[in-house]
Parts: sequence; C-alpha cells; structure tokens
Amino acid sequence: MSLRAEAAPATTRIRRFSPAERWVHRTTALLMGVCVLTASFLYVPELAQLVGRRELVVRVHEWAGLALPVPVLAGLASRALRADLGRLNRFGPHDRRWLGAALRRDRRRESRPAGKFNAGQKIYAAWIAGATLVMLGTGLIMWFTHLTPIMWRTSATFVHDWLALTIGIVLAGHIGMALGDPEARRGMRTGAVSREWARREHPLWRG
Repeated sequence: MSLRAEAAPATTRIRRFSPAERWVHRTTALLMGVCVLTASFLYVPELAQLVGRRELVVRVHEWAGLALPVPVLAGLASRALRADLGRLNRFGPHDRRWLGAALRRDRRRESRPAGKFNAGQKIYAAWIAGATLVMLGTGLIMWFTHLTPIMWRTSATFVHDWLALTIGIVLAGHIGMALGDPEARRGMRTGAVSREWARREHPLWRG
C-alpha cells in the first residue's frame, strides 16, 4: 500500500521535453545572455565605464553571437527536437482562436485552446529565430568591414543596434512569463510536467 502511494505522484507527470531539447534551450539561453550582457556594457555609458578591456568585451560578444545558432543546429540530431520544431512551425485554427482571445484579453481557458505549444509561444519562437538570423547577418557585415561598402555597414549597424534593443525587451517579456508559471519552468528544468497542468494549459496536447 505504501509503495503504491509513493509511486502514485510519478504517474501524474508526463514528459514534455527531452534531455537534448533542454540542453539546446539552456545553451542558447546562456549564449543569448552573454550577447545581451556584453552589448549592455558596450552601449550603455554607465556600464561601459566599468569595463577596462573593451576590446575583450567586443570579442566575447562577437564569438557568442557567432555561436548562437550552433546549439539548435547540433540539436537537430534529436528526433524530439525536430518534432517540436515541426509543431512550432504549424499554425492552425485553434492557434488563431487562442491569439484572438489573447488580443481581447479573454482569459477563459475554453477561449484559449492550445496543443503542446500555444500561439504565443509559436510566434515568439518564429520571431526570435528570425531576429537571431538578422543579428548574425548584420553582425558579420559589421565584423568584416573590408568585404562590404560603407552604406551596407552603416545600415547593418542601425538594424543591429535597434533590433538588439527589441530583442532585449522581448526576452524580458519571455522571462517574465516564465517566472509567472512555475510548472512551465519545472518542465524545462526536469523535462516533465504535471498532467493537470498540461490538461489545463494545453488541452489539445496528447502527451
């Protein structure tokens, strides 16, 4: 009886993310954090004064940005990651319904149907992937100055700087959403979530 009682809680949890997916998320988050932090020290005057070796900060920023796509590319060897990328890339009628409810600030659960990922998560994933590629491209133009005309470099600097600010704001919102959902964080940390949470937040997901 006691053994069954101890085992019962484990049956209420289902797997959400594989070890490979969690590794990709953590590594990407670390590299993105380095990029944001070093960019802050390079562009915010009050922080720039605290750095004695600006050239080192520039190099760390450049190499962290260059490495940013590597975790996802390496993670493509994982079948679970490829499957989830496919889910993130599909936008169905229930996603449009979820997005409409979010825009109307309708918080009723029945108004926000979601599969494994909701519409907001899909939009965020697509946006951050596109923004990362743009940042990588403009960063390379700024890095290899001798390969492009000055007009390209000027435009790349403008896009890079303003997109970096936008990414910082979006990331802050992403972190804020995560802080407000302990079970979602637990799922990314351990790979498993409670069945009750999955049924409530992602009713169309068949975990």
